[in-house]
Amino acid sequence: MSQGAWRFPPEWLVFSVIVVDLIGFGILIPILPFMSPALGGDEMDVALVIAIYSLCAGIAGPFWGSLSDRIGRKQVLMVCLFGGALSYGMIGVASELWMLYAARAVGGVMAGSLPVASALMADVSAPHRRAKAMGLVGTAFGLGLILGPVIGGVLAGPEGMFLWPGLFAAAMSLVSVGLAGWLLPADRPNAELTKRARKVSGSESMFAFIRRRHALSLTIQYTLHTGAVSAAIYLSPLWLAAYLGWGPTEVGFLFGLVGVAMIVVQGAMMDWMTRTFGLINVLTAGAAIFAASLVAAVLVETEFARGLVIFTAFAGATCCLPVLNTVASSIVGAQERGRMMGVTALAASIGRVIGPLATGLVLAVSDYPVSWFVIALPVCLVLLWSRTGAARYARSGGLQPSDS
Repeated sequence: MSQGAWRFPPEWLVFSVIVVDLIGFGILIPILPFMSPALGGDEMDVALVIAIYSLCAGIAGPFWGSLSDRIGRKQVLMVCLFGGALSYGMIGVASELWMLYAARAVGGVMAGSLPVASALMADVSAPHRRAKAMGLVGTAFGLGLILGPVIGGVLAGPEGMFLWPGLFAAAMSLVSVGLAGWLLPADRPNAELTKRARKVSGSESMFAFIRRRHALSLTIQYTLHTGAVSAAIYLSPLWLAAYLGWGPTEVGFLFGLVGVAMIVVQGAMMDWMTRTFGLINVLTAGAAIFAASLVAAVLVETEFARGLVIFTAFAGATCCLPVLNTVASSIVGAQERGRMMGVTALAASIGRVIGPLATGLVLAVSDYPVSWFVIALPVCLVLLWSRTGAARYARSGGLQPSDS
């Protein structure tokens, strides 16, 4: 790493690495819903392609998180980023449906970059700046959603080609590997704290860890929230294609606008909102907007209104994850932060499996209005938790960060 790099705040160095990778991730967002049908699949295959990635990511997430606690975040992050590049390249050259499934499985197994980067972001940020730092992760997502889907839609073109989007996404991940090697420090976990954590975690199951940290209700919120978000990402392109005839290019530009909302909310406004209204109130407002927009999707009819409800739904959803990540990183010490973020990654992956599959099944036996109502249900549960379980964390002082 160059010495000059550390003239910048460390949070922004982590941001620089993950934003490049997330642009590659975003490139495939408008492409994947159209790949399965093009390769001979149906609407359920669209859901299964999303689900297999999430299933593999959920299984591997706790491993990558715990490994980063033991050997350091940088090494694990670089391995995961390289694995992501491999999976994107496989998607680009997929010519049969099974090849797409294989590529997504590889991508899921190697999908440890975001939880490890989130743990690293918490490590390098002061406790009072942690919500803002987690907002930077969301800002990186936003930039990925602005640039990635637009690039992906343009590269796919009206013919819906998949080779160039896949290869471009792989190139972006390889660039992020190089940036990680150059910008990030060779972090070495505190030997004494790591030894203590290993002694506790060596014989401690994941469920015992969750109970010890009183994090069961929190991990459930990750499942509910990401399940709803993933289901909406799955359903939105199909809904817009069915009612408006939209393709990858139009969907890509819409998700680009969603990315703008993520940057504004999580990057520019998150710190101000949490200081002004409180962490839990931001979660409540975000979940309420998300749920209301999903219900509104049943009622709207014009092209503008359909695009608007998708935009506001994701704008509301983008308020929620930084709050959940702040809570998760604040209830553990630095020596267990990777493990905690790995556990939340597992919980989120369960949601990403269940959400699209459940929505796909509902859509197969019913219609789009019923599907939107089904997606809104878990968001309502997150809304309820924000006024009960999350509020109890705040009242008990459970949101006071600890790094020991």
